[in-house]
Amino acid sequence: MKAICFNFEIHQPFRLKRYRFFDIGKDHYYFDDFLNDDIVSRVAHNSYIPACETLLRMIEQSEGRFRCSIAVSGVALEQFEHYVPQFIELLRKLADTGAVEFVAQPFSYGLASLTDPEEFALQIADTCSILRSRFGVEPKVVRNTELIYDDDLAPQLVALGFKGILTEGAKHILGWKSPDYVYTAASAPKLKLLLRNSKLSDDIAFRFSDTSWSEFPLTADKYMDWIASTPAEEQIVNIFLNMETFGDLHPATTGIFHFLEALPRMAAERGIEFLTPSQAISKIKAVGELSVLHPISSADEARDTSLWLGNRLQNEAFEKLYSLAERIRECDNRAIKRDFQYLQSCDHFFYMNTKRPATFSPYETPFAAFTNYMNVLADFLMRVEEEFPSQVGNEELNSLLLTIRNQGAEIETLNKELASMRKSVEQYNIEHRKREEKAEAPARKTRTCKPRAAKTTEAAAPKKATAKKTTKKETGKAE
Repeated sequence: MKAICFNFEIHQPFRLKRYRFFDIGKDHYYFDDFLNDDIVSRVAHNSYIPACETLLRMIEQSEGRFRCSIAVSGVALEQFEHYVPQFIELLRKLADTGAVEFVAQPFSYGLASLTDPEEFALQIADTCSILRSRFGVEPKVVRNTELIYDDDLAPQLVALGFKGILTEGAKHILGWKSPDYVYTAASAPKLKLLLRNSKLSDDIAFRFSDTSWSEFPLTADKYMDWIASTPAEEQIVNIFLNMETFGDLHPATTGIFHFLEALPRMAAERGIEFLTPSQAISKIKAVGELSVLHPISSADEARDTSLWLGNRLQNEAFEKLYSLAERIRECDNRAIKRDFQYLQSCDHFFYMNTKRPATFSPYETPFAAFTNYMNVLADFLMRVEEEFPSQVGNEELNSLLLTIRNQGAEIETLNKELASMRKSVEQYNIEHRKREEKAEAPARKTRTCKPRAAKTTEAAAPKKATAKKTTKKETGKAE
């Protein structure tokens, strides 16, 4: 039976306020709370809330046969808790249905996987922690920022305990192959790959309300016919969409919500089922391995990372930011750690791109975005250096950090050895006491018998005395 795997991605960055050169060293708060509140609240009420309410109705009306997954960034969840807490409750209701799987992704929706595996692992762990605490779920599948993936990432995800990853069905990687199968990672065969069907996803994401499109208008009936007409051996069609597609990119007046709500009924008529990512990788056998030597993503026609790291401005900002990562991981300043997470969001680098106009950018030009970000980064660097004084050079600092980590590892090893020695001593004392008790047992038995012997002697003594008296008396009589 053919199946559809829907994934809805939700992310909102902490946008920066206008930060001037003269603010460096004086103002340590970088974020535009008013703008963030305005955008997050508007998008939530226009898109996220009605879309999730639609998903709930689809699950109820299909009696749980409609299934999907949602990926939410940690920075988005933090803003929802501040500005639209009712949306958190709606996500919790979706989790409670058992028909919605929550997929892990980097907390900041950043690009750490491209340069710093340790930071990437921490970001994933932070998102899993917040999903666990808010919704009681334990993610087993990952969706990296903008579906970024390469062979280097797979072994790390397996080591972190994940079973699968959602990524892009890039044509230059697939060649003649179809994205509508389950694949395994060439560098870690235990990890399953679910590849986005870019055409069927973009038909909704970009073309749904395009009146110049030859297939306009797109109806649920027509859409399911397209999926049903794919080759029978192609078992899984992965539709990965930004949730803003529904209600924001395509307003409710276009009929986008009616289209979405009608999909389960049209699918049922054609014998098509819905699966979550975990169900897909467990039920459907992989057809082969897929190797991705260079990072791919869902961005642009190139399906690479050039939209965030394609020019000198972006690379300079990126390298400067992640040069601080090792220091920040060693510090205990919660405000610095928080700001470092917020500054990693890929949106900040997207606003600096010179390939195409940055959608929804709060800046007039990429250069304005770069200047503002670097001003913020200059102040942030000063704060980090307060934790690790600037007179300590990078080489000396790295050596110091390495020494600290080595000392920590050595202390841990010594503590384990000490615990082992204590256990051995305790065991020795127990065995020694047992041997002493065993050796003392005959002596105690002997000491217990001696009083009885003494008593017998004392009882026998009068008899001897009596015998002597009798002898004398008898002797007297004889005399």
